[in-house]
Amino acid sequence: MGSLLKCYKPLTSFRFSPPPHSLLRSIQFRTHFSRTFSVSRKRTLCRLVSSYRPLINDKVNAGDGAVTPSLSSAELWLYNTMSRKKELFKPKVDGKVGMYVCGVTAYDLSHIGHARVYVTFDVLYRYLRHLGFEVCYVRNFTDVDDKIIARANELGEDPISLSRRYCEEFHHDMVYLHCLHPSVEPRVSDHMPQIIEMIKQILDNECAYRIDGDVYFSVDKFPEYGQLSGRKLEDNRAGERVAVDSRKKNPADFALWKSAKEGEPFWESPWGPGRPGWHIECSAMSAAYLGHSFDIHGGGMDLVFPHHENEIAQSCAACRDSSISYWIHNGFVTVDSEKMSKSLGNFFTIRQVIDLYHPLALRLFLLGTHYRSPINYSNVQLESASERIFYIYQTLHDCETVISQHDVAFEKDSVPPDILDGINRFHSVFVASMSDDLHTPVLLAALSDPLKIINDMIHTRKGKKQAKRIESLAALEKIVKNALCVLGLMPTTYSEVNLMFTGPATLWQYLCTTV
Repeated sequence: MGSLLKCYKPLTSFRFSPPPHSLLRSIQFRTHFSRTFSVSRKRTLCRLVSSYRPLINDKVNAGDGAVTPSLSSAELWLYNTMSRKKELFKPKVDGKVGMYVCGVTAYDLSHIGHARVYVTFDVLYRYLRHLGFEVCYVRNFTDVDDKIIARANELGEDPISLSRRYCEEFHHDMVYLHCLHPSVEPRVSDHMPQIIEMIKQILDNECAYRIDGDVYFSVDKFPEYGQLSGRKLEDNRAGERVAVDSRKKNPADFALWKSAKEGEPFWESPWGPGRPGWHIECSAMSAAYLGHSFDIHGGGMDLVFPHHENEIAQSCAACRDSSISYWIHNGFVTVDSEKMSKSLGNFFTIRQVIDLYHPLALRLFLLGTHYRSPINYSNVQLESASERIFYIYQTLHDCETVISQHDVAFEKDSVPPDILDGINRFHSVFVASMSDDLHTPVLLAALSDPLKIINDMIHTRKGKKQAKRIESLAALEKIVKNALCVLGLMPTTYSEVNLMFTGPATLWQYLCTTV
Protein backbone atom coordinates (compact mmCIF):
# COMPACT_ATOMS: atom_id res chain seq x y z
CA MET A 1 0.00 0.00 0.00
CA GLY A 2 1.39 3.40 -0.90
CA SER A 3 1.49 6.18 1.65
CA LEU A 4 0.00 9.63 1.47
CA LEU A 5 1.98 12.56 2.77
CA LYS A 6 1.34 12.97 6.47
CA CYS A 7 2.52 16.57 6.55
CA TYR A 8 1.04 18.84 3.96
CA LYS A 9 0.41 22.50 3.39
CA PRO A 10 -2.97 24.06 4.18
CA LEU A 11 -5.34 23.30 1.34
CA THR A 12 -5.75 26.90 0.31
CA SER A 13 -5.36 30.51 1.15
CA PHE A 14 -9.00 31.14 1.84
CA ARG A 15 -10.66 34.56 1.73
CA PHE A 16 -13.89 35.79 3.20
CA SER A 17 -15.84 38.90 2.25
CA PRO A 18 -16.51 41.68 3.13
CA PRO A 19 -13.46 42.47 5.40
CA PRO A 20 -10.34 43.98 3.79
CA HIS A 21 -9.25 41.88 0.87
CA SER A 22 -5.54 41.84 1.68
CA LEU A 23 -6.15 40.80 5.28
CA LEU A 24 -8.41 37.92 4.36
CA ARG A 25 -5.94 36.49 1.86
CA SER A 26 -3.69 35.64 4.76
CA ILE A 27 -6.25 33.52 6.62
CA GLN A 28 -5.43 29.84 6.15
CA PHE A 29 -7.20 26.73 7.29
CA ARG A 30 -6.34 23.06 7.36
CA THR A 31 -9.08 20.46 6.91
CA HIS A 32 -8.93 17.97 9.73
CA PHE A 33 -12.14 16.30 10.81
CA SER A 34 -13.76 13.01 11.60
CA ARG A 35 -14.86 10.87 8.68
CA THR A 36 -17.51 9.08 10.73
CA PHE A 37 -21.07 9.81 9.65
CA SER A 38 -24.28 8.63 11.23
CA VAL A 39 -26.64 6.60 9.06
CA SER A 40 -29.14 9.45 9.03
CA ARG A 41 -26.47 11.88 7.83
CA LYS A 42 -25.44 9.52 5.04
CA ARG A 43 -29.04 9.20 3.90
CA THR A 44 -29.50 12.94 3.96
CA LEU A 45 -26.34 13.42 1.90
CA CYS A 46 -27.62 10.88 -0.64
CA ARG A 47 -30.95 12.72 -0.85
CA LEU A 48 -29.17 16.02 -1.42
CA VAL A 49 -27.27 14.70 -4.41
CA SER A 50 -30.10 12.57 -5.81
CA SER A 51 -32.23 15.73 -5.93
CA TYR A 52 -29.53 17.61 -7.82
CA ARG A 53 -30.58 19.12 -11.12
CA PRO A 54 -27.99 20.80 -13.35
CA LEU A 55 -28.61 24.55 -13.47
CA ILE A 56 -28.03 24.63 -17.20
CA ASN A 57 -29.27 27.38 -19.48
CA ASP A 58 -27.61 27.53 -22.85
CA LYS A 59 -28.81 31.02 -23.68
CA VAL A 60 -27.00 34.19 -22.65
CA ASN A 61 -28.42 37.61 -23.41
CA ALA A 62 -26.34 39.45 -25.96
CA GLY A 63 -25.78 43.18 -26.24
CA ASP A 64 -27.11 43.32 -29.80
CA GLY A 65 -30.28 41.47 -28.91
CA ALA A 66 -28.89 38.19 -30.26
CA VAL A 67 -28.58 35.02 -28.25
CA THR A 68 -25.52 32.80 -28.17
CA PRO A 69 -26.09 29.47 -29.92
CA SER A 70 -27.38 26.54 -27.91
CA LEU A 71 -24.99 23.70 -27.12
CA SER A 72 -27.53 21.35 -28.65
CA SER A 73 -26.29 22.52 -32.05
CA ALA A 74 -22.81 21.16 -31.37
CA GLU A 75 -21.48 17.99 -32.97
CA LEU A 76 -19.92 15.55 -30.51
CA TRP A 77 -16.84 13.59 -31.49
CA LEU A 78 -15.76 10.62 -29.36
CA TYR A 79 -12.72 8.39 -29.62
CA ASN A 80 -13.80 4.84 -30.41
CA THR A 81 -11.42 2.15 -29.18
CA MET A 82 -12.80 -0.22 -31.80
CA SER A 83 -11.92 1.98 -34.79
CA ARG A 84 -8.96 3.65 -33.03
CA LYS A 85 -10.08 7.11 -34.14
CA LYS A 86 -12.47 9.90 -33.24
CA GLU A 87 -15.93 9.47 -34.68
CA LEU A 88 -18.94 11.76 -34.94
CA PHE A 89 -21.46 10.62 -32.34
CA LYS A 90 -24.73 9.50 -33.87
CA PRO A 91 -27.11 7.57 -31.61
CA LYS A 92 -29.01 4.60 -32.96
CA VAL A 93 -32.28 6.32 -32.04
CA ASP A 94 -32.55 10.06 -32.58
CA GLY A 95 -32.54 11.96 -29.32
CA LYS A 96 -31.88 8.90 -27.16
CA VAL A 97 -28.66 7.34 -25.91
CA GLY A 98 -28.04 3.94 -24.30
CA MET A 99 -24.81 3.83 -22.28
CA TYR A 100 -23.41 0.94 -20.24
CA VAL A 101 -20.37 1.40 -17.99
CA CYS A 102 -18.79 -1.51 -16.16
CA GLY A 103 -19.05 -0.99 -12.41
CA VAL A 104 -16.92 -2.04 -9.48
CA THR A 105 -16.38 -5.48 -8.04
CA ALA A 106 -17.60 -4.67 -4.55
CA TYR A 107 -15.21 -6.24 -2.04
CA ASP A 108 -13.30 -3.21 -0.72
CA LEU A 109 -13.31 0.58 -0.70
CA SER A 110 -12.84 2.14 -4.12
CA HIS A 111 -9.57 3.81 -5.06
CA ILE A 112 -8.98 6.91 -7.15
CA GLY A 113 -8.48 4.79 -10.26
CA HIS A 114 -12.16 3.92 -9.87
CA ALA A 115 -12.91 7.59 -9.22
CA ARG A 116 -11.41 8.48 -12.58
CA VAL A 117 -13.60 5.99 -14.43
CA TYR A 118 -16.85 7.19 -12.93
CA VAL A 119 -16.02 10.89 -13.00
CA THR A 120 -15.15 10.50 -16.70
CA PHE A 121 -18.44 8.86 -17.58
CA ASP A 122 -20.38 11.16 -15.29
CA VAL A 123 -19.09 14.09 -17.37
CA LEU A 124 -20.09 12.27 -20.56
CA TYR A 125 -23.52 11.56 -19.06
CA ARG A 126 -23.96 15.21 -18.07
CA TYR A 127 -22.80 16.52 -21.43
CA LEU A 128 -25.06 14.21 -23.40
CA ARG A 129 -27.98 15.41 -21.30
CA HIS A 130 -26.80 18.98 -21.78
CA LEU A 131 -26.95 18.45 -25.52
CA GLY A 132 -30.58 17.45 -25.15
CA PHE A 133 -30.27 13.66 -25.31
CA GLU A 134 -32.42 11.37 -23.21
CA VAL A 135 -29.82 9.03 -21.71
CA CYS A 136 -30.34 5.60 -20.20
CA TYR A 137 -27.15 5.15 -18.20
CA VAL A 138 -26.59 1.63 -16.85
CA ARG A 139 -23.75 0.96 -14.40
CA ASN A 140 -23.57 -2.47 -12.80
CA PHE A 141 -22.29 -3.89 -9.55
CA THR A 142 -20.37 -7.16 -9.58
CA ASP A 143 -21.47 -8.77 -6.32
CA VAL A 144 -20.60 -12.38 -7.22
CA ASP A 145 -16.91 -12.93 -7.92
CA ASP A 146 -13.79 -14.86 -6.83
CA LYS A 147 -12.33 -11.75 -5.15
CA ILE A 148 -15.50 -11.17 -3.15
CA ILE A 149 -15.60 -14.79 -2.00
CA ALA A 150 -11.92 -14.72 -0.99
CA ARG A 151 -12.36 -11.48 0.98
CA ALA A 152 -15.53 -12.77 2.66
CA ASN A 153 -13.73 -15.95 3.73
CA GLU A 154 -10.93 -13.86 5.23
CA LEU A 155 -13.44 -11.85 7.25
CA GLY A 156 -15.78 -14.75 8.04
CA GLU A 157 -18.64 -12.89 6.37
CA ASP A 158 -21.33 -13.88 3.90
CA PRO A 159 -20.11 -12.88 0.39
CA ILE A 160 -23.39 -11.28 -0.67
CA SER A 161 -23.62 -9.36 2.60
CA LEU A 162 -20.04 -8.12 2.28
CA SER A 163 -20.61 -7.04 -1.29
CA ARG A 164 -23.82 -5.24 -0.36
CA ARG A 165 -21.93 -3.28 2.29
CA TYR A 166 -19.26 -2.16 -0.14
CA CYS A 167 -21.87 -1.24 -2.74
CA GLU A 168 -23.24 1.23 -0.21
CA GLU A 169 -19.75 2.56 0.49
CA PHE A 170 -19.28 3.05 -3.24
CA HIS A 171 -22.52 5.03 -3.37
CA HIS A 172 -21.20 7.36 -0.68
CA ASP A 173 -17.97 7.85 -2.64
CA MET A 174 -19.96 8.82 -5.72
CA VAL A 175 -21.98 11.31 -3.69
CA TYR A 176 -18.79 12.92 -2.39
CA LEU A 177 -17.50 13.22 -5.98
CA HIS A 178 -20.80 14.63 -7.29
CA CYS A 179 -21.39 11.77 -9.71
CA LEU A 180 -25.04 11.64 -10.70
CA HIS A 181 -26.95 8.44 -10.11
CA PRO A 182 -27.17 6.21 -13.20
CA SER A 183 -30.58 5.37 -14.60
CA VAL A 184 -30.16 1.74 -13.52
CA GLU A 185 -27.66 -0.07 -11.25
CA PRO A 186 -28.16 -3.81 -11.78
CA ARG A 187 -26.42 -6.39 -9.61
CA VAL A 188 -25.28 -9.81 -10.74
CA SER A 189 -27.08 -11.63 -7.91
CA ASP A 190 -30.41 -10.17 -9.08
CA HIS A 191 -29.97 -11.24 -12.72
CA MET A 192 -29.24 -14.96 -12.66
CA PRO A 193 -32.21 -15.83 -14.93
CA GLN A 194 -30.95 -13.44 -17.64
CA ILE A 195 -27.38 -14.73 -17.31
CA ILE A 196 -28.46 -18.38 -17.49
CA GLU A 197 -30.67 -17.66 -20.50
CA MET A 198 -27.80 -16.01 -22.38
CA ILE A 199 -25.49 -18.95 -21.67
CA LYS A 200 -28.17 -21.28 -23.00
CA GLN A 201 -28.35 -19.23 -26.21
CA ILE A 202 -24.57 -19.41 -26.63
CA LEU A 203 -24.64 -23.18 -26.14
CA ASP A 204 -27.53 -23.53 -28.57
CA ASN A 205 -25.50 -21.62 -31.14
CA GLU A 206 -22.61 -24.06 -30.60
CA CYS A 207 -20.18 -21.40 -29.39
CA ALA A 208 -19.65 -22.94 -25.95
CA TYR A 209 -19.18 -26.37 -24.39
CA ARG A 210 -19.81 -28.10 -21.05
CA ILE A 211 -17.27 -29.86 -18.84
CA ASP A 212 -18.20 -31.35 -15.47
CA GLY A 213 -20.74 -28.66 -14.61
CA ASP A 214 -18.62 -25.81 -16.03
CA VAL A 215 -19.46 -24.01 -19.27
CA TYR A 216 -16.70 -22.47 -21.40
CA PHE A 217 -16.87 -20.11 -24.35
CA SER A 218 -14.99 -21.41 -27.38
CA VAL A 219 -12.97 -18.53 -28.83
CA ASP A 220 -12.26 -20.58 -31.96
CA LYS A 221 -15.96 -20.27 -32.83
CA PHE A 222 -15.69 -16.48 -33.01
CA PRO A 223 -13.27 -15.49 -35.82
CA GLU A 224 -13.47 -11.78 -34.90
CA TYR A 225 -12.01 -12.44 -31.44
CA GLY A 226 -9.36 -9.79 -30.76
CA GLN A 227 -10.90 -7.05 -32.89
CA LEU A 228 -11.22 -4.60 -29.99
CA SER A 229 -7.80 -5.13 -28.38
CA GLY A 230 -5.88 -5.93 -31.56
CA ARG A 231 -4.57 -9.11 -29.98
CA LYS A 232 -4.20 -12.40 -31.82
CA LEU A 233 -5.21 -15.74 -30.34
CA GLU A 234 -1.65 -16.98 -30.41
CA ASP A 235 -0.70 -14.03 -28.14
CA ASN A 236 -2.97 -15.31 -25.38
CA ARG A 237 -0.86 -17.64 -23.30
CA ALA A 238 -2.45 -19.64 -20.52
CA GLY A 239 -2.00 -18.11 -17.10
CA GLU A 240 -1.74 -14.54 -18.38
CA ARG A 241 -5.13 -13.01 -17.57
CA VAL A 242 -6.77 -16.31 -18.63
CA ALA A 243 -7.35 -19.14 -16.14
CA VAL A 244 -5.26 -22.27 -16.64
CA ASP A 245 -7.41 -25.39 -17.11
CA SER A 246 -6.17 -28.41 -19.02
CA ARG A 247 -9.76 -29.40 -19.82
CA LYS A 248 -10.25 -26.40 -22.10
CA LYS A 249 -10.16 -26.87 -25.86
CA ASN A 250 -8.19 -23.65 -26.26
CA PRO A 251 -6.17 -22.05 -23.45
CA ALA A 252 -7.90 -18.73 -24.27
CA ASP A 253 -11.40 -20.15 -23.69
CA PHE A 254 -13.09 -18.47 -20.73
CA ALA A 255 -15.73 -19.52 -18.21
CA LEU A 256 -19.39 -18.66 -18.70
CA TRP A 257 -20.51 -20.78 -15.73
CA LYS A 258 -18.49 -22.20 -12.85
CA SER A 259 -19.66 -25.29 -10.99
CA ALA A 260 -20.30 -24.88 -7.27
CA LYS A 261 -17.46 -25.38 -4.81
CA GLU A 262 -17.79 -26.00 -1.12
CA GLY A 263 -18.31 -22.83 0.90
CA GLU A 264 -19.19 -20.69 -2.12
CA PRO A 265 -22.58 -19.17 -3.02
CA PHE A 266 -24.34 -20.93 -5.87
CA TRP A 267 -27.45 -20.86 -8.02
CA GLU A 268 -29.24 -23.70 -9.77
CA SER A 269 -28.82 -23.98 -13.53
CA PRO A 270 -29.34 -26.53 -16.35
CA TRP A 271 -25.66 -27.47 -15.88
CA GLY A 272 -25.91 -27.96 -12.14
CA PRO A 273 -25.39 -25.59 -9.20
CA GLY A 274 -22.80 -22.86 -9.69
CA ARG A 275 -22.26 -19.21 -10.45
CA PRO A 276 -21.48 -17.12 -13.53
CA GLY A 277 -18.07 -16.20 -14.85
CA TRP A 278 -17.06 -12.56 -14.71
CA HIS A 279 -17.56 -11.58 -18.36
CA ILE A 280 -21.05 -12.96 -19.01
CA GLU A 281 -22.69 -10.75 -16.40
CA CYS A 282 -22.19 -7.49 -18.31
CA SER A 283 -23.39 -8.98 -21.59
CA ALA A 284 -26.56 -10.24 -19.94
CA MET A 285 -27.31 -7.10 -17.92
CA SER A 286 -26.59 -4.66 -20.74
CA ALA A 287 -28.90 -6.66 -23.01
CA ALA A 288 -31.58 -6.73 -20.31
CA TYR A 289 -31.73 -2.93 -20.03
CA LEU A 290 -30.44 -1.63 -23.36
CA GLY A 291 -31.02 -4.48 -25.77
CA HIS A 292 -28.37 -6.26 -27.83
CA SER A 293 -27.66 -3.11 -29.82
CA PHE A 294 -26.92 0.21 -28.10
CA ASP A 295 -24.69 3.27 -28.33
CA ILE A 296 -21.88 3.42 -25.76
CA HIS A 297 -20.02 0.83 -23.73
CA GLY A 298 -17.33 2.18 -21.43
CA GLY A 299 -14.86 1.50 -18.67
CA GLY A 300 -11.20 1.76 -17.77
CA MET A 301 -8.50 0.92 -20.30
CA ASP A 302 -7.66 -2.22 -18.33
CA LEU A 303 -11.02 -3.68 -19.40
CA VAL A 304 -10.26 -3.66 -23.12
CA PHE A 305 -8.76 -7.12 -22.71
CA PRO A 306 -9.95 -9.55 -21.66
CA HIS A 307 -13.26 -8.26 -20.28
CA HIS A 308 -14.65 -6.21 -23.15
CA GLU A 309 -13.11 -8.47 -25.78
CA ASN A 310 -14.91 -11.41 -24.19
CA GLU A 311 -18.12 -9.43 -23.85
CA ILE A 312 -18.16 -8.80 -27.59
CA ALA A 313 -17.57 -12.47 -28.37
CA GLN A 314 -20.25 -13.87 -26.08
CA SER A 315 -22.82 -11.16 -26.91
CA CYS A 316 -22.43 -11.80 -30.63
CA ALA A 317 -22.55 -15.54 -30.03
CA ALA A 318 -25.85 -15.15 -28.18
CA CYS A 319 -27.32 -12.70 -30.70
CA ARG A 320 -25.80 -12.11 -34.12
CA ASP A 321 -27.41 -8.65 -34.19
CA SER A 322 -25.43 -7.55 -31.14
CA SER A 323 -23.78 -4.21 -31.86
CA ILE A 324 -22.25 -1.44 -29.75
CA SER A 325 -21.46 1.72 -31.69
CA TYR A 326 -18.78 3.30 -29.48
CA TRP A 327 -16.30 1.65 -27.13
CA ILE A 328 -14.87 4.32 -24.82
CA HIS A 329 -12.04 3.78 -22.32
CA ASN A 330 -10.29 6.12 -19.90
CA GLY A 331 -6.57 6.06 -19.12
CA PHE A 332 -4.91 4.84 -15.95
CA VAL A 333 -4.13 6.71 -12.76
CA THR A 334 -0.47 6.02 -12.10
CA VAL A 335 1.86 6.25 -9.12
CA ASP A 336 5.50 6.71 -10.07
CA SER A 337 4.52 5.87 -13.67
CA GLU A 338 3.02 2.53 -12.64
CA LYS A 339 -0.70 1.77 -12.93
CA MET A 340 -2.55 2.22 -9.66
CA SER A 341 -4.31 -1.01 -8.70
CA LYS A 342 -5.25 -3.08 -5.68
CA SER A 343 -3.30 -6.06 -7.01
CA LEU A 344 -0.08 -4.00 -7.05
CA GLY A 345 -0.77 -2.52 -3.62
CA ASN A 346 0.06 1.02 -4.77
CA PHE A 347 -3.40 2.50 -4.50
CA PHE A 348 -5.04 5.23 -2.45
CA THR A 349 -8.72 4.92 -1.66
CA ILE A 350 -11.08 7.77 -2.40
CA ARG A 351 -11.66 8.09 1.35
CA GLN A 352 -7.95 8.47 2.07
CA VAL A 353 -7.63 11.25 -0.48
CA ILE A 354 -10.72 13.21 0.55
CA ASP A 355 -9.65 13.03 4.17
CA LEU A 356 -6.82 15.33 3.07
CA TYR A 357 -8.38 17.19 0.18
CA HIS A 358 -11.78 18.51 -0.78
CA PRO A 359 -13.73 15.93 -2.84
CA LEU A 360 -14.32 18.46 -5.61
CA ALA A 361 -10.60 19.19 -5.63
CA LEU A 362 -10.08 15.50 -6.41
CA ARG A 363 -12.68 15.74 -9.16
CA LEU A 364 -10.99 18.86 -10.55
CA PHE A 365 -7.62 17.09 -10.44
CA LEU A 366 -9.03 14.16 -12.43
CA LEU A 367 -10.60 16.47 -15.03
CA GLY A 368 -7.38 18.44 -15.40
CA THR A 369 -5.96 15.72 -17.67
CA HIS A 370 -7.73 14.46 -20.79
CA TYR A 371 -9.59 11.28 -19.87
CA ARG A 372 -7.69 9.06 -22.32
CA SER A 373 -4.25 10.14 -21.10
CA PRO A 374 -2.58 8.65 -18.03
CA ILE A 375 -2.59 10.86 -14.97
CA ASN A 376 0.08 10.60 -12.30
CA TYR A 377 -1.08 10.99 -8.70
CA SER A 378 0.67 13.92 -7.06
CA ASN A 379 0.11 15.68 -3.75
CA VAL A 380 1.35 18.89 -5.33
CA GLN A 381 -1.32 18.69 -8.02
CA LEU A 382 -4.01 17.91 -5.46
CA GLU A 383 -2.99 20.96 -3.45
CA SER A 384 -3.09 23.08 -6.59
CA ALA A 385 -6.56 21.73 -7.41
CA SER A 386 -7.67 22.56 -3.86
CA GLU A 387 -6.55 26.15 -4.21
CA ARG A 388 -8.18 26.43 -7.61
CA ILE A 389 -11.57 25.05 -6.57
CA PHE A 390 -11.80 27.42 -3.60
CA TYR A 391 -10.75 30.34 -5.78
CA ILE A 392 -13.63 29.51 -8.13
CA TYR A 393 -16.16 29.30 -5.31
CA GLN A 394 -14.89 32.46 -3.62
CA THR A 395 -15.17 34.35 -6.89
CA LEU A 396 -18.72 33.15 -7.48
CA HIS A 397 -19.67 33.87 -3.89
CA ASP A 398 -18.32 37.42 -4.11
CA CYS A 399 -20.13 37.85 -7.42
CA GLU A 400 -23.43 36.65 -6.01
CA THR A 401 -23.02 38.90 -2.96
CA VAL A 402 -22.50 42.01 -5.12
CA ILE A 403 -25.42 41.16 -7.40
CA SER A 404 -27.73 40.56 -4.45
CA GLN A 405 -27.07 44.09 -3.18
CA HIS A 406 -28.57 45.63 -6.30
CA ASP A 407 -32.19 45.55 -7.30
CA VAL A 408 -31.80 45.95 -11.02
CA ALA A 409 -34.29 44.94 -13.67
CA PHE A 410 -32.20 43.23 -16.35
CA GLU A 411 -33.04 44.02 -19.94
CA LYS A 412 -32.49 41.81 -22.93
CA ASP A 413 -29.82 44.07 -24.41
CA SER A 414 -28.11 44.91 -21.14
CA VAL A 415 -24.66 43.28 -21.51
CA PRO A 416 -21.97 45.63 -22.90
CA PRO A 417 -20.31 44.55 -26.17
CA ASP A 418 -16.86 43.95 -24.64
CA ILE A 419 -18.26 41.65 -21.96
CA LEU A 420 -20.43 39.94 -24.54
CA ASP A 421 -17.36 39.27 -26.68
CA GLY A 422 -15.66 37.59 -23.73
CA ILE A 423 -18.74 35.51 -22.97
CA ASN A 424 -19.04 34.38 -26.58
CA ARG A 425 -15.33 33.49 -26.72
CA PHE A 426 -15.72 31.38 -23.61
CA HIS A 427 -18.85 29.77 -25.00
CA SER A 428 -17.02 28.89 -28.20
CA VAL A 429 -14.20 27.25 -26.23
CA PHE A 430 -16.79 25.44 -24.11
CA VAL A 431 -18.50 23.93 -27.13
CA ALA A 432 -15.29 23.20 -29.04
CA SER A 433 -13.49 21.54 -26.12
CA MET A 434 -16.38 19.44 -24.82
CA SER A 435 -17.42 18.35 -28.30
CA ASP A 436 -13.85 17.34 -29.10
CA ASP A 437 -13.85 14.07 -27.13
CA LEU A 438 -14.54 15.80 -23.79
CA HIS A 439 -11.38 17.90 -23.68
CA THR A 440 -11.97 19.11 -20.13
CA PRO A 441 -8.43 20.54 -19.52
CA VAL A 442 -9.02 23.13 -22.25
CA LEU A 443 -12.34 24.14 -20.72
CA LEU A 444 -10.87 24.40 -17.22
CA ALA A 445 -8.09 26.64 -18.50
CA ALA A 446 -10.61 28.83 -20.31
CA LEU A 447 -12.46 29.50 -17.04
CA SER A 448 -9.60 31.80 -16.02
CA ASP A 449 -10.77 34.63 -18.28
CA PRO A 450 -14.37 35.09 -17.04
CA LEU A 451 -13.27 34.55 -13.43
CA LYS A 452 -10.60 37.23 -13.78
CA ILE A 453 -13.10 39.66 -15.27
CA ILE A 454 -15.48 38.99 -12.39
CA ASN A 455 -12.77 39.62 -9.82
CA ASP A 456 -11.65 42.79 -11.57
CA MET A 457 -15.20 44.15 -11.63
CA ILE A 458 -15.63 43.38 -7.93
CA HIS A 459 -12.28 44.39 -6.47
CA THR A 460 -10.58 46.99 -8.71
CA ARG A 461 -11.43 50.68 -8.97
CA LYS A 462 -11.65 50.50 -12.73
CA GLY A 463 -13.89 47.43 -12.61
CA LYS A 464 -16.25 48.99 -10.11
CA LYS A 465 -16.82 51.87 -12.55
CA GLN A 466 -17.61 49.52 -15.45
CA ALA A 467 -20.82 50.41 -17.29
CA LYS A 468 -23.61 47.91 -16.72
CA ARG A 469 -21.41 46.28 -14.08
CA ILE A 470 -24.16 44.30 -12.33
CA GLU A 471 -25.66 43.09 -15.59
CA SER A 472 -22.23 42.00 -16.74
CA LEU A 473 -21.53 40.16 -13.49
CA ALA A 474 -24.85 38.31 -13.76
CA ALA A 475 -24.10 37.20 -17.32
CA LEU A 476 -20.56 36.12 -16.48
CA GLU A 477 -21.73 34.23 -13.39
CA LYS A 478 -24.29 32.37 -15.47
CA ILE A 479 -21.85 31.20 -18.13
CA VAL A 480 -19.31 30.04 -15.51
CA LYS A 481 -21.94 28.17 -13.52
CA ASN A 482 -23.24 26.51 -16.69
CA ALA A 483 -19.77 25.17 -17.42
CA LEU A 484 -19.26 23.99 -13.85
CA CYS A 485 -22.59 22.17 -13.92
CA VAL A 486 -21.57 20.20 -17.00
CA LEU A 487 -18.25 19.37 -15.33
CA GLY A 488 -20.03 18.31 -12.12
CA LEU A 489 -18.20 20.96 -10.12
CA MET A 490 -21.25 22.80 -8.82
CA PRO A 491 -22.59 21.71 -5.43
CA THR A 492 -26.14 20.60 -4.78
CA THR A 493 -27.44 24.14 -4.48
CA TYR A 494 -25.24 27.19 -4.64
CA SER A 495 -27.15 29.02 -1.88
CA GLU A 496 -26.40 26.20 0.59
CA VAL A 497 -22.71 26.20 -0.25
CA ASN A 498 -22.51 29.95 0.30
CA LEU A 499 -23.14 29.36 4.01
CA MET A 500 -19.57 28.11 4.26
CA PHE A 501 -18.40 31.70 3.99
CA THR A 502 -20.08 32.68 7.27
CA GLY A 503 -17.25 31.27 9.40
CA PRO A 504 -13.80 29.65 9.37
CA ALA A 505 -14.72 26.36 7.73
CA THR A 506 -14.06 24.78 4.37
CA LEU A 507 -16.85 23.74 2.06
CA TRP A 508 -16.24 20.09 2.88
CA GLN A 509 -16.48 20.79 6.62
CA TYR A 510 -19.71 22.64 5.97
CA LEU A 511 -21.23 19.75 4.05
CA CYS A 512 -20.21 17.23 6.69
CA THR A 513 -21.70 19.24 9.55
CA THR A 514 -24.93 20.21 7.82
CA VAL A 515 -26.00 16.88 6.32
